[in-house]
Amino acid sequence: MTTSQNRKRALRLLALGLIIGLGAYWLGTRYGQRTPGSVSALQAPGPSGPLDPIEEENVRIYREASPAVANIVTRAVQYDFFFNAVPVEGAGSGFVIDTSGHILTNYHVVQGAETIEVILGDQSHYKAKYIGADTRNDIALIQIDPRGHKLVPLKLGDSRNLLVGQRVLAIGNPFGFESTLTTGVVSSLGRTVQTGDNTFIDEAIQTDASINRGNSGGPLLDSHGEVIGVNSAFYSPSGTPSGIGFAIPINTARRVAEDLITKGRVRRATLGAEGRAIWPGLAQALGLSVQQGILIERVDPGGPAAQAGIRGGDRVVLAGLQQLRIGGDIVVAIDGKSVTSQMDLNLLLNREGPGDTVTVTVVRDGKKIDIPVKLGGT
Repeated sequence: MTTSQNRKRALRLLALGLIIGLGAYWLGTRYGQRTPGSVSALQAPGPSGPLDPIEEENVRIYREASPAVANIVTRAVQYDFFFNAVPVEGAGSGFVIDTSGHILTNYHVVQGAETIEVILGDQSHYKAKYIGADTRNDIALIQIDPRGHKLVPLKLGDSRNLLVGQRVLAIGNPFGFESTLTTGVVSSLGRTVQTGDNTFIDEAIQTDASINRGNSGGPLLDSHGEVIGVNSAFYSPSGTPSGIGFAIPINTARRVAEDLITKGRVRRATLGAEGRAIWPGLAQALGLSVQQGILIERVDPGGPAAQAGIRGGDRVVLAGLQQLRIGGDIVVAIDGKSVTSQMDLNLLLNREGPGDTVTVTVVRDGKKIDIPVKLGGT
């Protein structure tokens, strides 16, 4: 082999080696194991950008409101089948409404509690005392002694002027996770949500902001940071966290709190009459001219109904195993709104105050009569 041929062969081998080396390097950088330095460089977060206006507002409202949101822990003793004492612990939320330490919450959060402990958003701990409640509206008031600690209460808004679609924020302690913020919108207004045999949320605020167990009693805030509702109920047909939340209007809760603070009790409008709901089968058996309404059995002597001329039953009959007083008026409407059950009657009276005058429509001897009644109070 000549010298020229050897030189050409060496150049070809050099070129082939260079190609193989470059290829191996490319494969290594693309598919090979990375060094810890390269991993950390890829995972290192970049500088965060500025918040948008809604995010800034959410952060501001949370920082201002969360110190006044209470984590409420209750303890009670129940008894099992063998009458053994069993300690029971419950939890919920609430919020400070004045510098005297009054806290609004749901009645079902503190119902039956023997001790109540409050932990505010700044992690300060207090023993609380039960002041009172409106069981019908599921609102309760408790109080802590600030002990020189400066409380910054939440500002109470106005729930009368809400609009479907406006943004809301809920702060509470769902499942024991303190000071949790969720956001959403007002989904619907004016609903009546029955929460028990004689309890309900009247003119409920429906929201898609997540409200779960432990949120009960916490504040629902508008975009100004004002309280517009007390988070109370969560409905999920599937039992999952995906469901509908309801809040009690703050105007209702404010009225309850003012009564409890100034009068020591909740003043409630009363009709001064007792009755029972009738249904088509009972109406037919009694020979009544209407199928639904409240059959008035008794009126309180000197009470609002009696003074207005509403009549109670004048004779007793046996219906199955029950005694009924019949012959009295049948209430079918109040202020033009139909009354078909005791819940309807409670709901309509709940919207009135002692001393208000309502028009009660009754059926007497087969004829409808409108009777103005000035409501009493308890």
